[in-house]
Amino acid sequence: MELRERFGEIDIYLFDQLLRGRIDRAAKILDAGCGGGRNLVYLLREGYEVYGVDHDRLAIEGVRKMAATVAPALPAANFQAAKLEDIPHPDEFFDVVICNAVLHFAADDRQFRAMLDGMWRKLRRGGMLYCRLASSIGIERQVQWLKGRRGVSPDGSERYLVDVDLLEKLTADLNAELLDPIKTTVVQYQRSMTTWVVRKKREGH
Repeated sequence: MELRERFGEIDIYLFDQLLRGRIDRAAKILDAGCGGGRNLVYLLREGYEVYGVDHDRLAIEGVRKMAATVAPALPAANFQAAKLEDIPHPDEFFDVVICNAVLHFAADDRQFRAMLDGMWRKLRRGGMLYCRLASSIGIERQVQWLKGRRGVSPDGSERYLVDVDLLEKLTADLNAELLDPIKTTVVQYQRSMTTWVVRKKREGH
């Protein structure tokens, strides 16, 4: 099987989590903001128990069709159209929540926190939250700030931009622990993408 057929276009930093054994085959996995399912191909092929939500109904229809081909035993109802603020699953249901290139579409602090809290409620104690999102790290002087944390990066993209201080504060506020140091890729000073991976502590809120 060709590599692309087997792995799809999985984010390389998510693939790193797989290589390090942090996504167990017995885990319930949610791709929050799954889009067209780029990060799900390998998981579906390998028989993981996968779920997905996205606000775009057409995207969900596409993921259902792809899953029906790759993992026909998986219920279509595992993929639903929903906002991250209102994920239609019980609290503490998932072992792993993936959120790749989604949180930076928040309009403001309120929506960002609502999206984050929506995912966090669904994560069981001891579970892992994997986020990759736009940041201002390394390009602080190049960002054209608009309002609050909304800013335009040099590549022209307008996003909600996090920084290390905010991610460290959120980690503490959530009573979480960092599984990896906060890692950032700066692409030729045009944009910055940060990977934030935390575990929900077994004790506390």
